[in-house]
Parts: sequence; C-alpha cells; structure tokens
Amino acid sequence: MSDTPYFIHESAYVDKDVEIGEGSKIWHFVHVLPNTKIGRGCVLGQNVMAGPHVTMGDNCKVQNNVALYKGVVLEEGVFCGPSCVFTNVLTPRAEIERKDEFGETLVKRGATIGAKPTDRLDGFLSTSRIGLHEPAVWWIDRAGLVIPTYDGKQCAVA
Repeated sequence: MSDTPYFIHESAYVDKDVEIGEGSKIWHFVHVLPNTKIGRGCVLGQNVMAGPHVTMGDNCKVQNNVALYKGVVLEEGVFCGPSCVFTNVLTPRAEIERKDEFGETLVKRGATIGAKPTDRLDGFLSTSRIGLHEPAVWWIDRAGLVIPTYDGKQCAVA
C-alpha cells in the first residue's frame, strides 16, 4: 500500500518541484517536468509529457501521447484526447529561435479537445473568435508569419 494520496506508475518520471493532487493517477512512461501543478482526481495516460510550468485543474483527463508544453493551463474538468499537442510559440520554425516568445495557452473549464489536434498558444479555444466545436487551421509561411484560414475564410489573429 502506498503512503501517497495519488498513484504514479513505476515507469513514470516525475521531476522535483511538482504538485500532484489527491486521487490523481500518472500512468506508464509519463514525464512531469518541474513547476507543474496537477489538480485532484486527474488522470495522465501513457506517454504524456507535461511541463515545465504547466497547470491542470481538478478532474482533468489527459489521454495517451499528449504534450502539454510550458505555459499550458487546463482549468477544471478539461478532457484532452489522444495525441493532442499544445504549442507555446505562435509561429514555430526550426531555423528561427523563438524561446523569448513562449506564451500561455488557456483551456477553459469543461472543454473537450478531440484526438490528435494541435492547439496554438494564445488560447484560441477560450476566445469567442473560434468556438469550442469549430475546427481551425493556422498556416505558417517560411518567414514564420501566420496565414490563417477557417473554412476557406481568413481568421482573426491576436
């Protein structure tokens, strides 16, 4: 019997300076990086990567192979489907350093994100520009500039 009020699978790796709420479960091959806060009753499925500086509210469910990069905030009761990926740079490019542009992505209480989407920073899921149940595509040119489209129409960009 474990002395901790949460479960961590033996293959998971949890760094120092991590807070884990009561009743949470961290499964196979998960990596939780420093300064990450996991609420009560959360489930992190196989091969999830969270952090650093990620916050999850109570009762979040993060399915297998999800990446929660620096700056992601999940409010209470958020569901992230399998292989969902969050970015923390609006226009990532391999040849352009953008670490000074890391931003926050806020996913509002009770939101559901389906399997395998990629969500950009700036929390478009929590704004009125694009609703929770509407798909969005953000194209990026070679210079790292956004060419946004939505259902064939140009999107507003923050």
